[in-house]
Amino acid sequence: MDKREFLKKAALMTSASILPSSTWAFSDADKLRTAHIGVGGMGMEDLKAMASHSAVEVTALCDVDANRLAAAQKMFPKAKTYADYRVLLKEMSDGIDAVVVSTPDHTHAPASMMAMEMNKAVYCQKPLTHHVSEARAMNKMAKDKNLVTQMGIQVHSFYDYKLGTELIRSGIIGKVKTVHAWSPKNWGFDGPEPSGSDQVPSQLDWNLWLGTAAERPFKENVYHPGNWRKLLDYGCGTLGDMGVHIFDTPYNALDLDVPFTVKNKCRKPTGFGFPENNIVTYRFPATDYTTNKFKWVWYDGPGAPKKHKDLRLPNNEELPDQGAMFVGEKGRLLLPHFMQLPRHIVKGKYVDLDLNKFSDVGSPTQDYGKESNKHYHQFVDACLGKDECTAPFSYAARLTETILLGVIAGRFPNKTLHWNNATSKFDEEEANQFLEGDYREF
Repeated sequence: MDKREFLKKAALMTSASILPSSTWAFSDADKLRTAHIGVGGMGMEDLKAMASHSAVEVTALCDVDANRLAAAQKMFPKAKTYADYRVLLKEMSDGIDAVVVSTPDHTHAPASMMAMEMNKAVYCQKPLTHHVSEARAMNKMAKDKNLVTQMGIQVHSFYDYKLGTELIRSGIIGKVKTVHAWSPKNWGFDGPEPSGSDQVPSQLDWNLWLGTAAERPFKENVYHPGNWRKLLDYGCGTLGDMGVHIFDTPYNALDLDVPFTVKNKCRKPTGFGFPENNIVTYRFPATDYTTNKFKWVWYDGPGAPKKHKDLRLPNNEELPDQGAMFVGEKGRLLLPHFMQLPRHIVKGKYVDLDLNKFSDVGSPTQDYGKESNKHYHQFVDACLGKDECTAPFSYAARLTETILLGVIAGRFPNKTLHWNNATSKFDEEEANQFLEGDYREF
């Protein structure tokens, strides 16, 4: 079943309760009733952080794992509980104002799109979607319905990253020629697809966990709870996990759109897991903050990044475990990930920065390592008409699309793919099959 058919069926399930797109039906001008889809792992962190806002009333909880659902319900005993997000949205359509989606990546779009069809504000974990076509569809729906949306890239709201953005835009290193970004995390899997099957744990609804993904037998310790990021059908690899966080500040600071070429240097595809090591090179159209031949290089997996002259630090220091290096016409700026201040480098030496010049984004003594306005609370306040989101789907969709184009390039090792932003297609026809996936009816 394709996405259009899936969304048509989802809309029919909820049609009796859908409000006009211009209508907000909040129960109380000072309260926001939230539904949480996925409450284990990062979902539990999202739940606690969102609920820490005094205006939030946690109204519904949903998870395919009964143990995780029970743990969340113990914290919020008044909330109604569900295993199937479709049933939650159908039954609670008049009782919720906003939906938080914290599932594995392959369910981000199906759950979020169904909620937006019902005119609900949506906070969705990163990466926004599993497929490029989903990112564009979510962006369009959010825009058409004028919905409050936010992607879960919490570092976007931290002082350190706002400072990095302002430093780059101030021109202290001139126009940027290259960005190197890296993470040694290994959300890849170079082994074969497992054979056979194991008994599904009694607390897990395996059919609902698979959702719209293709049906396959359950294998213990392969999919749920922790390894799905490594696998093509459910996650987006290290690039889709850490890449979204580490790309965010350079992408935002340089005012980038989607790239026009992408190439991934990695092993041959296996059809099951993502490569364990990737070197992805993007070429972007120039902006006011970049040179005309600007490029971006991403490294992930054990040993990342590869040695490069642009990455040498003064005094033979070691690079931070994860981060990004801006290489400009007049110097370099190192942005560690995270909780470390940016470092300015000129001619192989650190240059002290007067950070008080950038007081618009905060104070280095008071705001270092802090969120100026909590990312989750910003979403709540935006829903109540008191703030605006800084990572809405209009931004998150472009960033996610950029990430996912590099993920797709991993299926064509060492081949340059050419992306047409206007048509939403690759010039290389064989790559277009990976822009979207078939939705299983479940």
